[in-house]
Amino acid sequence: MASYIDFGMKVLVADDFATMRKIIRNILKQIGFEDIVEAEDGNAALQVLKSEKVGLVVTDWNMPNLSGIELLEKIRQNPQTRDLPVLMVTAEGLKENVVIAVKAGVNNYVVKPFTAETLQEKIEAIFKKLAGA
Repeated sequence: MASYIDFGMKVLVADDFATMRKIIRNILKQIGFEDIVEAEDGNAALQVLKSEKVGLVVTDWNMPNLSGIELLEKIRQNPQTRDLPVLMVTAEGLKENVVIAVKAGVNNYVVKPFTAETLQEKIEAIFKKLAGA
């Protein structure tokens, strides 16, 4: 399968649980990403987005201070980040939540627990769609 992913891009992982950030970071490294930055909530993620060029955001839904959905809305409202691909990671598998995330402009959605293969498939799907393939 052709890869539409630029593995040289910076990936931002936003999750309030350090363990989950580490799991996602390890999976991203397995897939082939090297440049990974972390944020412990949506506010910290916004600070990273203001100061660094990020190519993909992987964010948890439930976080203190600024949730993943609020982060997504702020990303979509900002002209500099509005087209930034966002993958939402959540324990919430409710259909209503998926609908909320899609309406807010999420590129893809993965429910915990997930495998490395699932995460890779979701990321591949985002970039394949962005490439118009």
